[in-house]
Amino acid sequence: MMHYDYYGTGGTMWGLLLNIILILIVVWISVTLLNRSDFVGSGNNERIARVEKDVEDIKKMVESIKDKLDEI
Repeated sequence: MMHYDYYGTGGTMWGLLLNIILILIVVWISVTLLNRSDFVGSGNNERIARVEKDVEDIKKMVESIKDKLDEI
């Protein structure tokens, strides 16, 4: 018969502890990489502010072009 190892690696509580530590390390690395890539966090706020400023600049340019066309 096949023996099912409940605790994972090693068959003891140390194996269970090792599995939990490995999972925590993988989660920590994932969160660290996501924060560096500006996927979440304050990076999005800065991007939104830049886009809003660009939109305002484009609106001003369109208004000035419209005024020049009205003069013609």
